[in-house]
Amino acid sequence: MQTGWFTTSALPHYKLTRFVFLRALGFIYYVAFVCLARELAGLLSSRGVLPVEPFLRRVAEHTPAGSNAFWSIPSLFWFAHSDGVLTLAAWIGVCASLVVVAGYANAWLLALLWALYLSFVHVGQIFYGYGWEMLLLETGFLAIFLAPLTKGSPARADESSHLVVLLLRWTLFRLMFGAGLIKIRGDACWVELTCLIHHYETQPKPHALSWLWHHAPPTFHQLSVLFNHFVELCVPWGYFGPRRLRHAAGALTIVFQFALISSGNLSFFNWLTIAVALACFDDGFWQRVLPHAIVARLTRPGPSARPTRATSATRLVLFLVVLILSINPVLNMLSPSQRMNASFDPLHLVNTYGAFGSVGETRREVVIEGAYTPLGNAAIEWREYQFYCKPGDVRKAPCWVTPFHRRLDWQMWFAALSTYERQPWIVSFAHRLLEGEPSVLGLLSSNPFPAAPPDFIRARLYEYHFVEFGQDGWWTRKLVGEYLRPLSLHDPELDAFLTQYGWL
Repeated sequence: MQTGWFTTSALPHYKLTRFVFLRALGFIYYVAFVCLARELAGLLSSRGVLPVEPFLRRVAEHTPAGSNAFWSIPSLFWFAHSDGVLTLAAWIGVCASLVVVAGYANAWLLALLWALYLSFVHVGQIFYGYGWEMLLLETGFLAIFLAPLTKGSPARADESSHLVVLLLRWTLFRLMFGAGLIKIRGDACWVELTCLIHHYETQPKPHALSWLWHHAPPTFHQLSVLFNHFVELCVPWGYFGPRRLRHAAGALTIVFQFALISSGNLSFFNWLTIAVALACFDDGFWQRVLPHAIVARLTRPGPSARPTRATSATRLVLFLVVLILSINPVLNMLSPSQRMNASFDPLHLVNTYGAFGSVGETRREVVIEGAYTPLGNAAIEWREYQFYCKPGDVRKAPCWVTPFHRRLDWQMWFAALSTYERQPWIVSFAHRLLEGEPSVLGLLSSNPFPAAPPDFIRARLYEYHFVEFGQDGWWTRKLVGEYLRPLSLHDPELDAFLTQYGWL
């Protein structure tokens, strides 16, 4: 029996919730694997910026005697990691995720997607060390137990698990509440309500709407910070409340995520958070939202409507394991020295989250330049490499890429916050540009040296600001100083640096 938006049964059902959630998760997996397949050659192949083979070799060398390196970083690529194997695995992930999006999903298929993505995350090094990777792995693992074991058709699947749905809400709680705590602890501007005055300009990858958000009045930014604190610190408690409160908390979380999507490119992080938030809604809600034909097909009773005892027992064990693994993340979340986006087990089953614990007031960018050796008395001519999403040319509009991602562009933002000694991958990147490596050049929006690679590569640091209303272009910039001195293929210090990391 049903009244209005809510059922009157003692326990809500989640068969429709599972149907919607798994389709949404399949889409996120598709985005993740497409981004991986598109950038794999330039980032992780034998000719990429951070090849997999020397990384695995270093891990094996530093693994204590008697231990198995596989368990330190579990990855299928310990068994084979040629460029062909990596490419095949990425495209298998793309195809399998599309099958889930199309409506066929069982535990075996979701386990394949999870194992493949876990394998890539563990060999992806610095390019795959962010919160959305951990969230996708944690959510993807829970989805294995939410889905039916073998029957991929949702109409023939057994009843969805209340326990797994509850674990998804627990994941959402740690994600949102952890993000709220890291802010009020990490930077005084979150308490003073001033962080968003700078955030839209200084975030890793702004898009065109970020310019509009940046130029909003200060009062708007202050109210936005208050709304942020409300959604991240107060709303999460509603995930475990009565149905009306739970639905309201889920809806507020989704609205908040769309606001974040409209303010900047954060990969698929916000989209995945929306997918997890779907666990706040039960079938009573989806019966009013989904087309009647889908509802009738999925809620039709059948001989396998109830899960087997083995399935129920497995889900109970999962629930208990997650509770035990949650101890360290909860202790971290409650600690004054809270870590942001950290994992406490090699499989990333239960993690701690947080975003923008500090907000910079100035945006700096590393600009990569190349040049040929000048002939005669000619002055050296430096030409800039342009990225798809990283600010470079001040006239170029910021890109809109979410839910997709440009990992090299993202990592360049972190390089500008540090030095090349602490971001050694950028030296390998410069080396590949000196070689004219096609796979690495494919990560860039333009190559200023189409005929032959340059003789020298250097990097300089600039300070960037959004233009004001009425000014031409999108950015203004001024030179701060040198980031990486001019390098050439015949530079012995470059060879020594690359040899130290096994890249030469």
